[in-house]
Amino acid sequence: MKTIQLRRYTLVDGEYDAFVDWWKGSMPRVRPAAGFTIEFAYGIPETNEFVWAVSAEGDEEAFVALEQEYLASDARAEVFAGVPQRVAEYNIRFVSEFATTA
Repeated sequence: MKTIQLRRYTLVDGEYDAFVDWWKGSMPRVRPAAGFTIEFAYGIPETNEFVWAVSAEGDEEAFVALEQEYLASDARAEVFAGVPQRVAEYNIRFVSEFATTA
């Protein structure tokens, strides 16, 4: 069993490229090292939106516990050190995965 969290951001005007560059250089390194899997990441430059999903093994309670460890980690603090606030709005929710058929 895995739990998936969908993370939808509206970025600060003018910060899209800087955010994407920072994200690509940071998240694929620190999130997996903390026990997460990045399921996907997509950006919509025209609307300053960035959407990605991260998962972890276990239920929501296990995900939350793992995320608390990650949020308190030195590795996370390092990648956020000196980074200006580039996200104007966060929409973060757990989602259900449905089987698809071809």
